[in-house]
Amino acid sequence: MFAILSLFVLSCEKNDDENTALLASEKNLVETAQETDALSSLVAALTRADENEGTDLVTALSSEGPFTVFAPTNDAFKELLSGLENYDSLEDFDSEEEKELLAAILTYHVFAGGALPSSELSEGQTITTLQGEELTVKLDNGVFIKDATEADARVVIPNIEVSNGIVHVVDKVLIPQAILDALNQEEDEDDEEGTLVDLVVETESLSILEAAVIKAGLVETLSGEGPFTVFAPKDEAFIALLEVLGDDYNSLDDFDTEAEMMLLRDILLYHVIPAEVFAADLEAGSVHTALADNSLEIISSGETFVIGDASDTNANIIGADFTASNGVAHIIDKVLLPQSAIDFVTSLSLKTIVEIAVETDDLSLLVEALIQADAGLVELLGGEGPFTVFAPDNHAFVALLDALGDDYHSLSDFDTEEEKALLVDILTYHVVSGTAAFSGDLSSGQHIPTAQGESIGINITNGTVHVEDATDTNATVVIPDVEASNGVVHIINKVLLPQSALDFIASRSLKTIVEIAVETDDLSLLVEALVQANAGLVELLGSEGPFTVFAPDNHAFVALLDALGDDYHSLSDFDTEEEKALLVKVLTYHVVVGTAAFSKDLFDGQEIPTAQGESVKINITGSTVHIEDATSNNATVSLPDVEASNGVVHIINKVLLPQEVLDILSPPLPNIVELAQSVDDLSLLVDALIQADAGLVEVLSGDGPFTVFAPTNDAFAALLDALGDDYHSLDDFDTHEEKALLAKVLTYHVVAGAAVASNELSDHQELPTAQGESLFAIINHGVAIRDKSGTDANVTAPDNLASNGIVHIIDKVLIPQEVINILNPPSH
Repeated sequence: MFAILSLFVLSCEKNDDENTALLASEKNLVETAQETDALSSLVAALTRADENEGTDLVTALSSEGPFTVFAPTNDAFKELLSGLENYDSLEDFDSEEEKELLAAILTYHVFAGGALPSSELSEGQTITTLQGEELTVKLDNGVFIKDATEADARVVIPNIEVSNGIVHVVDKVLIPQAILDALNQEEDEDDEEGTLVDLVVETESLSILEAAVIKAGLVETLSGEGPFTVFAPKDEAFIALLEVLGDDYNSLDDFDTEAEMMLLRDILLYHVIPAEVFAADLEAGSVHTALADNSLEIISSGETFVIGDASDTNANIIGADFTASNGVAHIIDKVLLPQSAIDFVTSLSLKTIVEIAVETDDLSLLVEALIQADAGLVELLGGEGPFTVFAPDNHAFVALLDALGDDYHSLSDFDTEEEKALLVDILTYHVVSGTAAFSGDLSSGQHIPTAQGESIGINITNGTVHVEDATDTNATVVIPDVEASNGVVHIINKVLLPQSALDFIASRSLKTIVEIAVETDDLSLLVEALVQANAGLVELLGSEGPFTVFAPDNHAFVALLDALGDDYHSLSDFDTEEEKALLVKVLTYHVVVGTAAFSKDLFDGQEIPTAQGESVKINITGSTVHIEDATSNNATVSLPDVEASNGVVHIINKVLLPQEVLDILSPPLPNIVELAQSVDDLSLLVDALIQADAGLVEVLSGDGPFTVFAPTNDAFAALLDALGDDYHSLDDFDTHEEKALLAKVLTYHVVAGAAVASNELSDHQELPTAQGESLFAIINHGVAIRDKSGTDANVTAPDNLASNGIVHIIDKVLIPQEVINILNPPSH
């Protein structure tokens, strides 16, 4: 309890209606609890409850309120846990439902209707909690809080005021009726008969079935209301199935792909009948299972029955009528297999698409292309799938190489990164992911998205399948439906080309942006600027891109040089490191990286980030495109859409200027704090602003406007001398009271809401300050400022302009009456 008390300051004032002093804190409910050792369990409980999605008690109890909270001590939580079975600590509230119970308990301690001190509590008073149920107040030699249990909680420390309410520390965790009901229901459920899952878990010979149910995520399903009938294969039945599946399946752990997990789930659901059928109720015939559209056959065999599945081997019932709360189980000697499982077993003997291609002589160039692309396509098409692959034969690849010209004699000539990317684009355009589409699944007019992103079209004429690409010539399927373990292959007589491949082939005849600029007479100054900047821009704009370049013509550069004045007769005058850096900023402001934006891609009001960092804005009037920069004059696109191999160029009639360059050419004013930091003789003023620790640096860096009378270093030195031996430097203002005193002095130098120049001051003009008292201007052969000390301060350097106001440097620290009274209290 002492740890709690140590966090609060005892109020010195007494309320007119009560003589009990209240404990007070400037922190909110949560912050107070977090700093109180004796309430650490409460904090841990709040944190634990908040782990549920949608629950945020910490944030709620940190809001404005006001709240009344009955806060249980650590001992109270310890007593609660000792009375709960299987709960040794708050960490044991680990399920979503248990965290909901914990949240209900915690909100039962909160009244959100106001801050109720103990003096406002009365005998029999009911308090509706945030949880919804009520608490009752009992007054009997103390304050007690009655919950839904037999034992009342005692308020051991009342009236702890916090910033958003009030806390009463209690010696017991309050329990609502809803929690008692939930605990009683849990006890009742423990006495009930177990579910089918419980039955499987408790049966030693069904351990593999138990593991399978858990792995397939069917525990919740088979623990549901039912009723169900489960044909439960014993362990030996699962072992026999694994042996049939071969060396890749030694245990259930080998069912690790999504397809294998779905297969396991299908097999298990095939053992479940959504009805309760005892052995005596079995009749010959088909019975629907929990696996949609799949039935079992109940087959008469002598005086009993066997179970038929999609295989040729029936299962025998070796144990019948094991009852559970939600159905009945019969133990069988074989794992029942639906048709999907039979198909899976059959597929294990098939080869992958890659293996088929490697073993087919007429697909050797396809295999070579997959390897040359060096993009993991061999591994991809050897993976699970399913895939549909339209596989060009060798003649198709030879025809493609002939069409590409003398630079491509074989697939090994695709040797640059760009060419390999093209090859990947072409190859993935032949692959459909996620389905094995046999010829019977294809229809004329069908459009199929490929792994490359574009779609192919299907055209069926007289039973023959043709495949349409981005060219005018279709491919013909010459060998359809070559089944693979991970899909299907259709061999075709032409390499399919997507639009991206056609664009690449066309782009090989285009020139780069730099080549276009060099060959364009009216862009010669732009080329000269790129070279003069000496920052690798020529190499950049000659690289892959894509780029969009707004290219100023020669007249635009001449106009810029004229505007810059006599120091700049040509671009060669940008010859210092700083000037070259400035030129780089201007040039990169004309470049958009990562896209080739043609005029059709531009729209009015569009803002486009540039390589320099700032954005240009698009202004379209009629059909003419204008470019807005940081100046008030727009550039006009005089020649749009000059296509390059690595982007597009729009020629403009003005050099664009970003704000960064304008700021360098015309530097912005500093704010008041920055101005003070730049003046050596104001260093003690800056130290004082920091030492006061009252946010004055941030305020005087804000929007303003402000008028600041700034004392010099000598003025502060004189103040420290006057204050005596206890103050050798501003660091000696180190207590809370002294920092507050320093803040009062400093704010007495600040006039907020106006930037008043010295020529705007009149004699004896009153100047209200941020501290609250006023200063007075004295005009007599100069400007002086009068405070409450009797000695005026002289303005030694007036009218220092800042971005957020004006600074007048003075030779004395101004002292308000409030500070004089604190330093020299009036005698009574």
